[in-house]
Amino acid sequence: MKHVVVLTGAGMSAESGIKTFRDADGLWEGHDVMEVASPEGFKANPELVLDFYNQRRKQLLTVKPNQAHLDLAALEKEFKVSIITQNVDDLHERAGSTNVIHLHGELLKARSTGNINDVFDCKTDILLGDLCDSGHQIRPHIVWFGEDVPMIEKAMEICETADILMIIGTSMQVYPAAGLMHYAPSGIPVYFIDPKPSVDSNKNLTVIAENATIGVRKVITEFLK
Repeated sequence: MKHVVVLTGAGMSAESGIKTFRDADGLWEGHDVMEVASPEGFKANPELVLDFYNQRRKQLLTVKPNQAHLDLAALEKEFKVSIITQNVDDLHERAGSTNVIHLHGELLKARSTGNINDVFDCKTDILLGDLCDSGHQIRPHIVWFGEDVPMIEKAMEICETADILMIIGTSMQVYPAAGLMHYAPSGIPVYFIDPKPSVDSNKNLTVIAENATIGVRKVITEFLK
């Protein structure tokens, strides 16, 4: 069974109504990114950071997977499918995908500030003063700027075993995630789906300038069948 590795970014979930956080002026919901997505920001104003992710979490619980999520999940009937996502939502899982790696953490999980491995499910607000069993403040299970990406090595290993690579809704300009495509075996088919692609088609790379729902369906019906 061929192995399809899928790299997804914000454009994957945009059609579900998930805000991409970052506005055209670079602000995240009106905040400088370092205020709400860095250890320094959390130390300076933990209540602001917790509220920021509480609002994101509430919004996530109101949306549903889109057709692209569902099509990727259905692809498991014919291929081994591994999804490596930069997204912190759970829409791939809700659609039925069974092998999902979250590079940047998960919005519906929390962790102890005292132990990076103390991670647990969390669908409610996290407030200042909410402590883990060891007495440490609880924080969102999100990889902030300046923090290590603990799943990156596993993601590299998965990419090395790809027979087909799909890149959906991401510019592939932000490292370390951007480097993952270079771990895929040379010469395998690569499909890049994005309404404003940052690359051009070449011998092995097929660029599809569409949103995720149209682009994923196009790849599945025209190339993978």
